[in-house]
Amino acid sequence: MRSLDSNNREPRWPAGIAVIAIGGLYAALPSALLVVRPRWLILVIVAVILVPTIISHRTGNHRLNQILGYLLNGVVTAAMMVALVRLLSAVTAHIIDPQSLLFSAAALWLSNILVFASWYWHFDAGGPQERASTPGHADGAFLFPQMTMDPAAKLAAGEHNWEPRFVDYLFLAFNTSTAFSPTDVPVLSRWAKGLMMIQSLISLLVIALLAGRAVNIL
Repeated sequence: MRSLDSNNREPRWPAGIAVIAIGGLYAALPSALLVVRPRWLILVIVAVILVPTIISHRTGNHRLNQILGYLLNGVVTAAMMVALVRLLSAVTAHIIDPQSLLFSAAALWLSNILVFASWYWHFDAGGPQERASTPGHADGAFLFPQMTMDPAAKLAAGEHNWEPRFVDYLFLAFNTSTAFSPTDVPVLSRWAKGLMMIQSLISLLVIALLAGRAVNIL
């Protein structure tokens, strides 16, 4: 085990910005897709949970920090899924105009990326705290390119203590929503494969909605 000094700690602010962005995207959706009123209530809930999450991390209460992180991600995930179901219903009932459909689909597609990037970041190799407590990153649900490098090459490149950070999982989630599959990061764990299948399905549904609407307009 290595000590978790300030140089080894992964900055948590990218993950915090991601959940705030999801709350903001939800608040910007058309009223017909909202199940929680007023529209800014999800942002308030995110902020209320985020504050003790930050405090628990700062004070070293890692178990509480992990539980609050799961709760926070669960809230924004539930909001996104309900909004997606309502969007599907609105399209099939022909009660949403093309402009609102385009904006809503784009917002949900972006939310899908951020939500699953957060889950990958929370779950992979035990989460950010567990990853930070081990030298380097040799085992996890995803096989990042740095994990396949020869030890001598990693040392020469200054990557001998490399470990994935939030942006790596964001890149993975973006590729999954764009290509409907992993690109440069093979998936090793069954839970990760399941999550990626769900993410790809959501992305495919959103893009299919846009394509179907475009055909109807033409």
